[in-house]
Amino acid sequence: MQALLEYFKVTSTLDLVWLAVGIFAQLMFSARFLIQWISSEKARKSVMPVAFWWFSIMGGLLLLAYGVYRGEPVIILGQAFGIIVYARNLWLIHAERRSALL
Repeated sequence: MQALLEYFKVTSTLDLVWLAVGIFAQLMFSARFLIQWISSEKARKSVMPVAFWWFSIMGGLLLLAYGVYRGEPVIILGQAFGIIVYARNLWLIHAERRSALL
């Protein structure tokens, strides 16, 4: 177990907490594909449910926080751009729903 923690550069309780956050974030980010797949199978066509974008933005924000804590520029750059796209899609969905009510 100690060798595994050393491999993942876990040297403190805080590092261990952030490793758990990173793993949870990646699971959340990956779950969005399951949501999209299940929704598409039910509809028998390709669909993108709103939950896909919420899981994207929450997983992306958590992964960005993890990347910043760990000092991982690849994660930081990859997630920073994605978060903008996910937020924009949520904004467009919100605007479309709001205009449909008027």
